[in-house]
Amino acid sequence: MTREVAITALAGIKLVEPGDDLGAITVEAFAANGLTPETGDVLVVAQKIVSKAEGRYVDVASVAPSRRATALAAETDKDPRFVEIVLGESKRVVRHRPGLLIVEHRLGFVMANAGIDHSNIPTGDGVDRVLLLPEDPDGSAIRLRQQIAEACGVQIAVIISDSFGRAWRKGTVGIALGAAGLPAVVDMRGQPDLFGRELLVTEIGFADEIAAAAGLVMGQADEAIPMVLVRGLRWSAPETPAAALVRPAEHDLFR
Repeated sequence: MTREVAITALAGIKLVEPGDDLGAITVEAFAANGLTPETGDVLVVAQKIVSKAEGRYVDVASVAPSRRATALAAETDKDPRFVEIVLGESKRVVRHRPGLLIVEHRLGFVMANAGIDHSNIPTGDGVDRVLLLPEDPDGSAIRLRQQIAEACGVQIAVIISDSFGRAWRKGTVGIALGAAGLPAVVDMRGQPDLFGRELLVTEIGFADEIAAAAGLVMGQADEAIPMVLVRGLRWSAPETPAAALVRPAEHDLFR
């Protein structure tokens, strides 16, 4: 049972650019911060640097908006080219109003603007770029985990995190977009509670809890802390990807 958890920011990480080797950057960050990865550690990595390394930029000026994007842009007060990019990453529009566009991302996430972002993106060359989510966040987590294992000789878990709003509460919190090496969801159904009653519906979003905790030191503005090491957690449930956290549409009463 987990009694104490240490959450350590990896400081001094360079600004990541397309094509950068995140595995090498991570190993260098461990050394620079005096850390040696251990079995049971969890590395939480901000989605933004994963997307940057994978070159998930789009030049807004290069996009030709469709008729649908133009109509939706008029209803949401958004740039039609930006809306076209959002639609290209989405399965469907869930809700919209002026200033807000909620979609179902192609990976199943229900989120604003398909997770496409302008913040913390270099603008010095005058190009209006936006950054998309990784093509396959679980795959990104698997690859980074393998790179760390090859370089350090130890298997740690990896979470790709992002900041999400919540339907019934203000404020954003960290959630897991991708995960490898741990159970993203821990199913407690069938186990007894404190008084012996069988748990019928309890499933723990384990990877989301870790991502939210890491967000306390990672920050969401200009902190420049895109990697956090979490140490001291214990688990016995089988490994599951972050995709397992997405609630199937047929079980969602609010979509």
